[in-house]
Amino acid sequence: MEQAVEKLKGLLRTLFQFDCADLDFGIYRIMNYKREVIERFIEKDLVEAVSAELNSGILVQQSRVAAEVQRVARQIRESFGEDALDGDGRLAEAFHSTPLGRQYLDLQARAVGVKDRAALENLIFNHLYTFFSRYYDNGDFVSKRRYSKQEKYAIPYNGEEVYLYWANSDQYYVKTAEYFRDYRYQAPNGVAVHFKLKEAQLEKDNNKGDKRFFFPRAGESNFDPQAREITIPFEFRPLTEQEKVKYGTRNHVQDAIIAEALKEIPRQFEENYDALVALTAERLRTPDDKSVSYLEHHLRQYTRRNTSDFFIHKDLKGFLTRELDFYLKNEVLNLDDLEAAGETLAEGWFQVMRVIRSIGLRIITFLAQIEDFQKKLFEKKKFVTETQYCITVGNIKEEFYKEIAANDAQWAEWKELFHIDEEEQNLFTVPLKTREEKRVAFLKAHPTLVLDTRYFDGNFVDRLLASFEDLDGQTDGLLIHGENFQALNLLLEKYREKVKCIYIDPPFNTAASQIIYKNDYKHSSWLSMMSDRIQNSIRLMSHDSIICIAIDDYESHLLTNYLRQAFGETNHLATVVVRSNPHGRAVASGFSPNHEYALFFGKTEQADVGRLPRDEKKQARYPESDEHGIFTWVNFRATGANSRRIDRPKLFYPIFVSKDGSVRVPSMVWSENDQKWVPVEEPRLDEEVVLPLDSEENERVWNLGWERAQEEASTNLTAKLVDGIWQVYRKYRPNQEGALPGTWWEDAKYSATESGTKVLKDLLGEREIFSYPKSIYLVEDCLRASNCGEKSLVLDYFAGSGTTGHAVINLNREDGGHRKFILVEMDNYFDTVLLPRTSGPAGLAEQPFWLSE
Repeated sequence: MEQAVEKLKGLLRTLFQFDCADLDFGIYRIMNYKREVIERFIEKDLVEAVSAELNSGILVQQSRVAAEVQRVARQIRESFGEDALDGDGRLAEAFHSTPLGRQYLDLQARAVGVKDRAALENLIFNHLYTFFSRYYDNGDFVSKRRYSKQEKYAIPYNGEEVYLYWANSDQYYVKTAEYFRDYRYQAPNGVAVHFKLKEAQLEKDNNKGDKRFFFPRAGESNFDPQAREITIPFEFRPLTEQEKVKYGTRNHVQDAIIAEALKEIPRQFEENYDALVALTAERLRTPDDKSVSYLEHHLRQYTRRNTSDFFIHKDLKGFLTRELDFYLKNEVLNLDDLEAAGETLAEGWFQVMRVIRSIGLRIITFLAQIEDFQKKLFEKKKFVTETQYCITVGNIKEEFYKEIAANDAQWAEWKELFHIDEEEQNLFTVPLKTREEKRVAFLKAHPTLVLDTRYFDGNFVDRLLASFEDLDGQTDGLLIHGENFQALNLLLEKYREKVKCIYIDPPFNTAASQIIYKNDYKHSSWLSMMSDRIQNSIRLMSHDSIICIAIDDYESHLLTNYLRQAFGETNHLATVVVRSNPHGRAVASGFSPNHEYALFFGKTEQADVGRLPRDEKKQARYPESDEHGIFTWVNFRATGANSRRIDRPKLFYPIFVSKDGSVRVPSMVWSENDQKWVPVEEPRLDEEVVLPLDSEENERVWNLGWERAQEEASTNLTAKLVDGIWQVYRKYRPNQEGALPGTWWEDAKYSATESGTKVLKDLLGEREIFSYPKSIYLVEDCLRASNCGEKSLVLDYFAGSGTTGHAVINLNREDGGHRKFILVEMDNYFDTVLLPRTSGPAGLAEQPFWLSE
């Protein structure tokens, strides 16, 4: 029993993260308050609870029988010698008729399938260990992959025809950037050690680009003797060229950085004994008896936890309880063995199941309390830590211009964004008084300059904002610098069911844009990340709204199935194939992809697809135009099904045509006897009667009834001589709003290189500032196809370089609309790309307000 219970105790200490007992921040501080209770349960209550359960019921009797067999077996060996029983406990036939032999055989028959007390305890502890080890992987509760002939897990399922399920479907995917920026542990001598992330070059959209590593700034480490705290600053970035030579670029780079830090950091505190002990004291010994210091242990934990994703379970107690019940039925209770054993033994098996379930539920309750606390922290709406406004100068009262003219930081930004170097002598270098006058004049002459309130003090900003009567109504864009799941939660209260269009371009999870994922959970991690954010955004969508998601082949099948499950199959409007890479993506072998997809889903069946402007080829089909728009002439005679006179006799009637091709439709009366229209007036001398006859003189019909044709005769009908025979034509007008979108978009303007990367470089310079921006024209057409009307609210919570905001502004310029957008981005290029694009030389500065949070 000792081995089984100790193995279980070790697992429980791992589950309850006892190796984090010296951490002193966040959830670990809360866990430390419960650690004594958990420790008492592991060391004392666990064994006692199992013992108490085994001291009652049928198991007591069965274990007594097993113990009695062992006692009588010892007597037999003592009385008849060691050879009386073989290794399997079988009694030699010569002793069957002896009183002791008969007693042994009777007890042995009663003890078939019965386990003694120690074996029962081993069985229970081993089952508990096996169960919980299946669901814990390096800090997360997941269903670990098992290879077995018999299925080890049950999927919750209500009988749907097709159902999508993935390993992490009931968990939140948590981006590591939210968590261990600040990491703190407490050394045994009471000194706190604080790892503080000072600078992080984060991956775009939580993607993997150039691999990044944690570098302690050993030389900047310091010790505060009053607070008894060591602070070690870190940076998170790719290797420099020199570091690539020094550390290499393959495996174990972070280990090499840590090894160097373990020498450099303690060296900074050689003259401070307390600080040195907090770093170098032994925390544990490895299986090969190597000493591991507190600093080494926590450096490895900090860097590991920060470079892998993790999950928070939405209902850990419900999940593990269901899984425990399935485990008991599937692994502990074998129906074939149960039937063969009979009722007496079956009762003992059921009691074993009850013991395992009782103890398992107590462990689950402890685990769920900790996980639920983390879930509450994650779900809690986050505070807005800073709010700034970007306002076009033309919308600011001139009474503020002198203060604006005096703000050099704002003018430095304008100089960088708008390249106003040619004005530099007047605006930057002349004497102060003259410079102020020149700058005020410049502001009046350039009303589309965008003022950013972050460069001004609170008093100025308060007065400026108070000068607008309807600040919220005049705000045309909202930029949120933050994690998108939390941002969507924040938006829910104000924007519930108000968003008309959603366009997102999430990471595709390919080699070039992988999310940070746990081994063997690449696809499920990505799908969990997407599903939570999509579910939040659905609550923001109006009843007739459309969501469009850019994706490629790698995850399109999973995403499409998920969206069909979330929105319903009938609301899958289209999967559009976009030729986004005309030259093909560079690959080592196989096919070179030229395309990606745009998935369109409506929130309800009331979502209508919008129309796209006709390209030159489609426009050429309508060469004529008048005050009502473009059109082409089509034969007024009907063709195809039901186009014969016998099919629709009331559409067969005469039309009078003049020599100049003008058309007149006479008034008529219907003759029931002859089943034909009879004109009540005769044709004029210069008019000829034309009937809907085809080239073979077959009687056909016109496309409209005579009364409607009479109304349109002077404006929409005409006649032309074709091979000496008059043919009547009618103006055919396409939908003036455009053409319904197809599902194959091949136009060259959709190229991500030419209309995405190049556009962004033209705006912000040649430096590599953002990988794989979408074509501005593609996003514009996706919004058009999403029926983004003139007053629509557009949401993009993977905003990236701001292409969606750019597209919204372009649409507003095109039709004078008042569309608004909300863009969410968490990474550092919010300031370096997104904000400059929406307030800089892209021309987006024509909008009056942007709100940045």
